Amino acid sequence: MTSVPTPIPSRTQFVLEGIKHRILTGQLTPGQPLVETELAAQFGVSKTPVREALKTLAGTGLVVMNQYKGVTVRMVDADMAREVYDVRLLLEPEALRRAVRLGASLDAAREALTRADEAGDTAERSLANREFHRALYLPCGNPLLGRMLDEVRDQAALVSAVAWAASPSWEREAGEHREILRLALDGDADAAATALHAHIASFVQRAFPGTELEQGQWRAPGAESVAQGEDGQA
Repeated sequence: MTSVPTPIPSRTQFVLEGIKHRILTGQLTPGQPLVETELAAQFGVSKTPVREALKTLAGTGLVVMNQYKGVTVRMVDADMAREVYDVRLLLEPEALRRAVRLGASLDAAREALTRADEAGDTAERSLANREFHRALYLPCGNPLLGRMLDEVRDQAALVSAVAWAASPSWEREAGEHREILRLALDGDADAAATALHAHIASFVQRAFPGTELEQGQWRAPGAESVAQGEDGQA
């Protein structure tokens, strides 16, 4: 018998989304302490919803809870990036390939690209880029696959936030996104998946030089393995 998830109280959800937004847009940086009393004052709530929100964020990998150091924003290093992006490389191109073969609507992906192009700041652009990737994999026809990618989505965004703060490259990313979407809209499932794979792989390798990814093991059906070092960005 499948258990039903317990709904998160509205105050906790409000705080959770607020803290997550600050982390993923760089307002709260890796390693920064998250003090319950300070956050409660900022959000105008008691410490209870803050505490529950932080527990949830720890479960998603965005924050770390330590008995001695308290709660901090998760640090980003090459090992963390490799773990998260290995999962994306294994799952995300396949999800897109399935979505294209199903003839799924990609209107949401097109709209997210438009929002990214029209964004007034890096925070807005970052959120639009996250929605673009989700709009590619979500209609894959396998809800479990979509949920698995959702589980690493926030951690991938944290890696991206750190990398973009050091070396923003929005124009390059936008061009790659447009090419991936063009291939998908043309119905070329394998080419779209291969382009997405290269896009994800080379981003983390540029952001964290020397990071080894298991990209050589992935093949689009009927295609050669994506070459090491192929250009792209997540």
